[in-house]
Amino acid sequence: MKVVVIGGTGLIGSKVVTKLGEHGHEAVAASPNTGVNTLTGEGLAEVLAGAQVVVDVSNSPSFEPAKVMEFFETSTGNLLAAEAAAGVGHHVALSVVGTERMPDNGYFAAKIAQEQLIEKSGIPFSLVHATQFFEFVRNIADTATEDGKVRIAPVQFQPIAAEEVAQAVGRAAVGAPLNGRTEVAGPTRYQMDEFFRKALDAWDDPREVVTDPRAQYFGSVPGERTLVPDEGATLGTITYRDWLATNK
Repeated sequence: MKVVVIGGTGLIGSKVVTKLGEHGHEAVAASPNTGVNTLTGEGLAEVLAGAQVVVDVSNSPSFEPAKVMEFFETSTGNLLAAEAAAGVGHHVALSVVGTERMPDNGYFAAKIAQEQLIEKSGIPFSLVHATQFFEFVRNIADTATEDGKVRIAPVQFQPIAAEEVAQAVGRAAVGAPLNGRTEVAGPTRYQMDEFFRKALDAWDDPREVVTDPRAQYFGSVPGERTLVPDEGATLGTITYRDWLATNK
């Protein structure tokens, strides 16, 4: 099976390409680095020729609300049009757990717009909603730091290893289209401020974590369950402690 992975040279995409290749599929990494640009349409027709499945794990280079919306609307629109012309039978997209629970967030709003385009395209699809990646936890702490203190909201948090997100995306790619969504999350649910206290301690980071109900998460204040999946989600097995042991 030929599977084209848009964003195939990035964190998740490169892992998806590797995993699909290990299972005997023709997995093609597509990104501006390989001559495929979904914003301009460059290279799309050529790379999609003969593809049965397209996996989109690309991401906006800017998180500014207007720019991220423009990225997902333009990129997804061009990609879906090219897929229709090429006769692609399954579109898989990676999205975020909780998009509909924080619509005032610019990034989440853009992901909702992306999903709506996919749902209306007429192409069979599967949406994989994932929680936050372990790989971005340090960045979250840095972004939340004010005057040397890490301000974190006391809400539920269930991060996951990128490796297990890639596994879920790969499973969706080789399976029948869901024409709906599936959710994946890490094995352990935490209170986010407590998670970051434990994480900073594990990093030997002296910064104090301050519990702040008004603390923002990428520009918006999350609700109690914004960042965690509903019942029935697929849970990973890699704990943060185990992941950190090989990713310091």
